Amino acid sequence: MAAQSTRVVLLGPQRLQPTLIQAVDDLDLHGPLAAITAGWEERESEDQELSDHLRGRSHNLRLWERTELVYQRDPALHAAVRNRIDASLRMRELYRLRLDHALEATRAILARPWSEEWGELVRDQARASIEALRRLDQEHQERMLDLQREFEHNLRPLERPAVAAMRLEIAADLAPCTGICIAGGNVRVLLHRMRLFDVPGMFAGRTLIAWSAGAMALAPRVVLFHDRPPQGMGNTEVLDSGIGVYQGLVPFPHADKRLLLEDRVRLSILAQRMTPNLCVLLTARTRADWDGAHWRIAAGTQSLTIDGEVSESQAA
Repeated sequence: MAAQSTRVVLLGPQRLQPTLIQAVDDLDLHGPLAAITAGWEERESEDQELSDHLRGRSHNLRLWERTELVYQRDPALHAAVRNRIDASLRMRELYRLRLDHALEATRAILARPWSEEWGELVRDQARASIEALRRLDQEHQERMLDLQREFEHNLRPLERPAVAAMRLEIAADLAPCTGICIAGGNVRVLLHRMRLFDVPGMFAGRTLIAWSAGAMALAPRVVLFHDRPPQGMGNTEVLDSGIGVYQGLVPFPHADKRLLLEDRVRLSILAQRMTPNLCVLLTARTRADWDGAHWRIAAGTQSLTIDGEVSESQAA
């Protein structure tokens, strides 16, 4: 886990209604700003729009490109990474099978119109079903964490010459930067490439501004969600542990497009699974600020209640 950053700012999606430069100005950040766009994968370097928005102050750390170079120089490491990905996909498939049945049972209990005499028994079973979901999520997260620890113990990536040399270059690029802007894309790729070089170990003393998958990657737990994917109804699932630079909040970017906000049963189950963490909907022009101990949620930013309601922050 990375050391706590002094400040973390989570923003809504930036593609159509960018608010990043406003956050930079509000935070009074001066000098160069590092950019992490590794989640864009092959399109990592297509950051001119981001650079223009930041008035030419951004410096792309090129983590995706640098990882590809490391793989070329260290094929054994690349093979180990592929094996780890294959193992994680097997774990994920089994977790998703269990999750599908557990969620189906929980929804059935909560959605059925029970008569009054069933009241306390139904409430007890609903609580038990939610707790079973929470245990399942936690078990999967711990298995993924064990897999990462095993990989690091066996491969010791930071001690490998290709990684160590590239990490020195990244540290030099970061040296003049007071802030780091972390974009979206593929959250799994983004997480892996930050971890490979222990970029989170370089966060201390710098302000982090993240959106979309970037906001998800910084959380203690990465949660994937899409209630209406092309193939049909989807289930919210835990992907992995995140970097963990903040606590107490689970971000849901693009929630207005990916969550069925009119389905109170689904939202209630989701909020209860994530308790005590607050589920915050990072839609356009929303913002949440973490000072290392407390959150300040911007006015108009929405979150979920355990009753399945969407609540809007009234903060100034």
